[in-house]
Amino acid sequence: MWQVRVAVGPDPVSGRSRYRSVTVHGDRESARAARERWAAKAELVRSSGRTRPGITLADLLREWLCADHACRPSTVAGYRSVAGFLTQDPVGKRRAVDLTPKVLTAACAYWRSQGWPDPTVWARMRVLRSALGWAYTERILDVHPLDGMRSPPHAAGRMHAPVDQVRAILACARQRAIDAAIPDRRRPSDRAALHRAEQTLLLTRLAADSGARRGELAALQLSDLDGDILTIARATSNEVVGPTKTGRIRRLTLGPTTAALWRHTVTQWRQRAGEDQRFGPWLSPAAPTTPPACPRPASRTGSPNCAPTPATRTSPSTASGTPWPQPWYPKETSCRPSTGSGTATPLPRCGSTATSCH
Repeated sequence: MWQVRVAVGPDPVSGRSRYRSVTVHGDRESARAARERWAAKAELVRSSGRTRPGITLADLLREWLCADHACRPSTVAGYRSVAGFLTQDPVGKRRAVDLTPKVLTAACAYWRSQGWPDPTVWARMRVLRSALGWAYTERILDVHPLDGMRSPPHAAGRMHAPVDQVRAILACARQRAIDAAIPDRRRPSDRAALHRAEQTLLLTRLAADSGARRGELAALQLSDLDGDILTIARATSNEVVGPTKTGRIRRLTLGPTTAALWRHTVTQWRQRAGEDQRFGPWLSPAAPTTPPACPRPASRTGSPNCAPTPATRTSPSTASGTPWPQPWYPKETSCRPSTGSGTATPLPRCGSTATSCH
């Protein structure tokens, strides 16, 4: 058993030196490796808040990623991806103070000549602005290299989907659910396909009717629907459940056919799972028998419940002697803006975002 002791710099209030001790179990080589690893981290802590005009952009990005910015997990994942590219790019070898507007304008032109789209170039500039602004605030840089520089053109704002395209998507999801529920195809190998088709239909109807974001749809629970009132109080971000993007709780009124489809679909899932099986609280589990406990929902697949791995994935089970209920899917209705309780502006029933629809 070894003890690794590193100095993390003076205390900002008292001025006394601060030390941290870590216990390591293993041989001498393991202790030396742990000492080098913790010494590197301690160097980052000691060097923060000290003016270093000679720091390169790659080193600055590493320290910027280690700092706490209170960002959402998906935002952090995007920052790490962009910072990894900039670290390997030629601009990463330059000093941070040398990244003048002229240099970055040439870098943006070079990236575009290599075929990178404008949204990607804008994302890299956003990371550079955030990292350099943080370094200037922390007094790592005594000047802001990009002060006064205008950003490259942003990507065009995403508008709501046209009504005819939304109706085509809903019709396709409805037809797939009907095809999966044909009696001659109700074999054990097709139950999982039927369950996924019903999930797709329900989530598609909710997206068109409520305008909720993808992460908000993945984090819906069965208790979020009270009559026709849907409460959106949480969302997933990089497979982590948390508050919504705006941090607010929204309540809106669903169409009667969407609310009826929700209740009918959940009833079918409960009957297939059987009375002896536990039924989780999430709306879109991988299977109706998924246990309710799940610390990290999977938002990439749209399944907030703990989905099993592909090698161990099971189909929704039906209790012995329990008949499959007759499928019911509502027909398409007119797409008219609907105002929910507690909302300030009309929400487009068939829009792709929760903004006003003209």
